[in-house]
Amino acid sequence: MHKRCQLVHPAGPFRAGTTLGSVESRYPAHWEADVVLSDGGTAHLRPIRPDDADLMRSFYSRLSEQSIYFRYFGPRPRLSDREIAWFTNVDYDNRVALIATIGTEMVAVVRYDRVQPADHAEVAFLVEDAHQGRGMASVLLEHLRAAARERGIRTFIADVLPANHRMIAMFRQAGYTAQSHFEDGVVRMTLDLATTDSAVQVTADREHRAEARSIERLLKPGSVAVIGASREPGGIGQTVLRNLLGADFTGPVYPVHREVRAVAGVRAYRSVSAIDGDVDLAVLAIPAEGVLDVVEECAEKGVKGLVVVSSGFGETGLEGRARQDELVRIARAYGLRVVGPNCLGIANTDPAVRLNATLAATLPGRGRVGFFSQSGALGTALLQRVAQRGMGISTFVSAGNRADVSGNDLLQYWEEDPATDVILLYLESLGNPRKFFRLARRISRTKPLVVVKSQGVPTGHAARVLRLPDTALSALFQQAGVIRVDDLAQLFDVAQLLAHQPLPAGPRVGVVSNSDALALLAVDACRARGLDPVPPVNLGARAGGTEFADALGGVLADVDAAVVIYMPPIPGGHAEVAAELLRVAGESGKPVLASFQGELGMPADLRVPGEGPSRGSIPSYPAPEEAVRALAHVVRYARWREQPVGTPPAVEGVDTRLAKRLIAAALESGDEQVEIDASELLACYGVEVWPAEPVASADAAVAAASRLGWPVALKPVPRPVTAAADPDAPRRSGTVRLGLNEPGSLRQAYADLAATLAPDMTIAVQHMAPQPSATTVVGVMQDRDAGAVVSFGLGDVAARLLGDRAYRLAPLTCEDAAALVRSVRAAPLLLGEYGYPPVAVGALEDLLVRVGLLADALPEVFRMDLDEVLVGESAVVVLGARAVLRPEVGPRLDVGPRRLR
Repeated sequence: MHKRCQLVHPAGPFRAGTTLGSVESRYPAHWEADVVLSDGGTAHLRPIRPDDADLMRSFYSRLSEQSIYFRYFGPRPRLSDREIAWFTNVDYDNRVALIATIGTEMVAVVRYDRVQPADHAEVAFLVEDAHQGRGMASVLLEHLRAAARERGIRTFIADVLPANHRMIAMFRQAGYTAQSHFEDGVVRMTLDLATTDSAVQVTADREHRAEARSIERLLKPGSVAVIGASREPGGIGQTVLRNLLGADFTGPVYPVHREVRAVAGVRAYRSVSAIDGDVDLAVLAIPAEGVLDVVEECAEKGVKGLVVVSSGFGETGLEGRARQDELVRIARAYGLRVVGPNCLGIANTDPAVRLNATLAATLPGRGRVGFFSQSGALGTALLQRVAQRGMGISTFVSAGNRADVSGNDLLQYWEEDPATDVILLYLESLGNPRKFFRLARRISRTKPLVVVKSQGVPTGHAARVLRLPDTALSALFQQAGVIRVDDLAQLFDVAQLLAHQPLPAGPRVGVVSNSDALALLAVDACRARGLDPVPPVNLGARAGGTEFADALGGVLADVDAAVVIYMPPIPGGHAEVAAELLRVAGESGKPVLASFQGELGMPADLRVPGEGPSRGSIPSYPAPEEAVRALAHVVRYARWREQPVGTPPAVEGVDTRLAKRLIAAALESGDEQVEIDASELLACYGVEVWPAEPVASADAAVAAASRLGWPVALKPVPRPVTAAADPDAPRRSGTVRLGLNEPGSLRQAYADLAATLAPDMTIAVQHMAPQPSATTVVGVMQDRDAGAVVSFGLGDVAARLLGDRAYRLAPLTCEDAAALVRSVRAAPLLLGEYGYPPVAVGALEDLLVRVGLLADALPEVFRMDLDEVLVGESAVVVLGARAVLRPEVGPRLDVGPRRLR
């Protein structure tokens, strides 16, 4: 018999009947996770515990003979008590087992047992037959691999029967380096657990498909139950029910009410379980206190998703937040996704679905825009605005408190939704910023994302406040290709242009108008927003369709986009003009937008025939300036899409292992925060810091200058970054002495400086850097949720006072570094403009790339300041660098196995 059929029970820390006081304390909390499976359902993963013996017995009893045979290579109708004890008692180091649960049942288990050599482990899987094919094994492998890596295991070994095609394929498709050979009737698979680009991509692809499927189940239900649908006029439940019926939902609708027989003329049921048909989606409109009980009942009924419009959760305080957390825990444990609570609802205008499970009676028609709003109260007004403009939507989700389903989930769905061309997001918080920017950067390459992000986080949202200033957040949106606008009006202004017109190829803009004054306003607006207008064409007040067509056609031949202004002094004739504009714009293949009689939205005359506004329809704005503002946003987005995607480059001179050892040594004190000179840390990434020597006397300063070389500078050593109320104070007060080229001047400068500094300040001598140079500053800040951010700006007083800083998420591509340098308003001074000599921008960009690699690889670097960085004609000189270190709290969950947050 093959050795995998033998059960060996070496002495271990647990025995049958052993009681552990706190098993959970034996393994890290992040080993537990909620996950989305390939069919869109959810499961809970956690390490096995001794008290799971009954779960294991029940699980094993439901397995088929084939599943048992594939696992044990022979018949094994039941497990003995001794075997159950062996399987459920592990030490979470040499032996680890993870189980997947749905509801109260175990549905899968995966385990490893360490073997020799000590960084190898044998691994085995067992998935209940009813849940095979749902991606259970692949997500369990991801989590077991992460746990094994934490325990020093680098290779998995699995013996698999040749007929177990699913398991063999799962190993080979995981993306890791896999080898296999056939021996004694068994395929031995060896899996190298080192991270590979292929494994990262496989994980991302599986995450995308699973999360998109989970949203599809919500937005395309075959049936809907409205729980809490009463006869009370204006009641929440009745409103949702009537909106469902009014939209002519294509599937059955089931009102649920404990007392009445019918609501709105539709038969009502006393409970979800009493419904005689399947229920895909349940809308909960009942008091918050009763929601948790209903969730379990919905799970038992087989409901696939919940929309909780009820309030009384996180927005009400601690008690409500605890109820909200329990709602999500129960729902995910039973395989359900939750929209809400405290939300407006969801909608899908697809004629095959016609879903309006919202509190909004006015729902826009069919369109190409997907719309996500975190605000429930604001959602109704937003939908009304969309409808008033004549725009259409594909789907709409109001997340409310966003306890579970978030904007990230919708991004996954809309990325490949053929009905959605443009994505709109009204965000009050970012629950998982790292993931948001990762998804946005990918999706923006094919579909534009337009965002309104309010500042602050409302009560009840499952999110923390970002440490980043709002200017940094805007820069990160820009880096990811996201169009951030200031308000809701701009959100829809930009959306109606993107949804109906092609992207411009450049910034050249033509203006065709029947009003000279309005044409000049449009040209001025173009210049103010960085566009390149050509001289406007004024046709005069009496111009008709022919004149507009000829002028527009001529202008479009020489520009990238056109703004048409039509303000007739006497009503009439607009239909002919509109028809000609549509014809010429369509033939040109270039974007055309209008200020057409001051109308807002998608005027009927400017629509291409079809269901709702179709591609090629011309959007209209009340004023030319508003049209230009929207166009400027779209031009910048189109320019971003033309840039290469880029990847962080492989640079020479990087030693991350040494850097980690330096950080570990610095944090050995156990302090929550440690400040260090960052010279050694930067040296690990090929960045040299100009040497400086602290001195305690004028004689010591002269001796140091002799060693370093004349001329020298004399400067105070910076106070700790965390202690300095104003880190720029020494520079602003003139306490830096430059160009000291002989002992006498150095002694005098030392005496003067020592007299002006506080007693606890230290003075340092530093060799003067080559001149001339541009003074810049580079920084790093770590945000636990958003990640590492690199900042850049000029170092002169004016730039500091004006806050002229640019930001990018680490790691940086070469394109990111180039954009970071050019994003500050003072960038022309580095590029040889305004009479300034050009400097070594390429060397500066290389420095930024290296700093970005450091920031991404070393999350313990909470903050770092390279101040100042002198950029000369041929090189970059870093005069000083300080870093604040903090111990990392747990692993980075954004780069690990899939999980819901």
